[in-house]
Amino acid sequence: MKEQLIIEKIELFKVPPRWLFVKITTREGIIGWGEPVVEGKADTVAACVMELQQYLIGKSATNIEDIWQILYRGGFYRGGPILMSALSGIDQALWDIKGKFLGVPVYDLLGGAVRHKMKMYCWIGGDHPEVLLEQAHEKVKAGFQAVKMNATGGMDWISTLKDVKQVANNIRLLREEFGTDLDIGLDFHGRVHKGMVKRLIDELAPYEPMFIEEPVLSENNDALKHIYPYTSIPIATGERMFSRWDFKKILEEGVVDIIQPDLSHAGGISEVRRIATMAEAYDVALAPHCPLGPISLASALHVDFVSANAFIQENSIGIHYNQGFDLLDYVLNPEIFDIKDGYIELFQKPGLGVEMNEEKLREGQKIGHNWSNPIWRGPDGNFTEW
Repeated sequence: MKEQLIIEKIELFKVPPRWLFVKITTREGIIGWGEPVVEGKADTVAACVMELQQYLIGKSATNIEDIWQILYRGGFYRGGPILMSALSGIDQALWDIKGKFLGVPVYDLLGGAVRHKMKMYCWIGGDHPEVLLEQAHEKVKAGFQAVKMNATGGMDWISTLKDVKQVANNIRLLREEFGTDLDIGLDFHGRVHKGMVKRLIDELAPYEPMFIEEPVLSENNDALKHIYPYTSIPIATGERMFSRWDFKKILEEGVVDIIQPDLSHAGGISEVRRIATMAEAYDVALAPHCPLGPISLASALHVDFVSANAFIQENSIGIHYNQGFDLLDYVLNPEIFDIKDGYIELFQKPGLGVEMNEEKLREGQKIGHNWSNPIWRGPDGNFTEW
């Protein structure tokens, strides 16, 4: 008779710098790890995970799809960042359990790898140009061939000529230093309003960015139909979209080149794999968003390994959010995330392949965190997007 792997216990670890991990243990002693968090709303997501516990305890951890459907559809109200992030971490942990039980990496359960390594990029700032070159050289020395920077600091609804020129100056510095040897993504971060996007594109086009990310906030995605035909620079978005239903319209309208679902926000491995396949049918590339910890990154990589349209993967190793605690600090086998010539090689261990340092997690839990993003205001005191 098939072993059922009955879910027996669920534990949460809220640890610095801004992360939340879930540990799911089966009656048979197999453990799975997930990362269910919304940055700045860790306690809210933790409460949601515990509310969902009633659908998990006593159930078979191998029934991943049935559990996903129940957690998503079982409540009258669906979607949104809190529910989908809680569901994401649970889903990651269940895939981790199933892979460990069967003795294979998660990507083998998803159909098998289509590549033997994945190209990576990292964040280097952009709000403050004086540190750009220093940070870029550090990342190139660490093995990266691609970076991403914030295109702007705080922007007004209609910004000054000085602000516009500064945006172009930031990427100009990198192009003059590295030429075309370094791929450079530009993150508008939803800071730019529709009236300024085309003007900024005019300034940026000569420096040939790899992509423009979140040119407008996701709630303003209808503006993409005006922005998309204006430029040949690939348009990327999706980190604040939480399910295949959220991505459906922009794919149908053909106003995006790269989608960026987050493995800790968009329904976990199960849902992001579906989103990736849906995007492939529209000839759209995949580059999962990942400013978070090791479980979120490993989950993204497993989807990348099996998705033909995945072309690059973000990671947060050394990012400014991680002051005092970095992505590798909670991992017993950090070598799986080694960057070699700009790539991470295919994982070999079963499950997600990440061995978490539970002793460090329990130490971190005693410290905890209360992270929230900054609140920015313009010179006149009006709120500006961070």
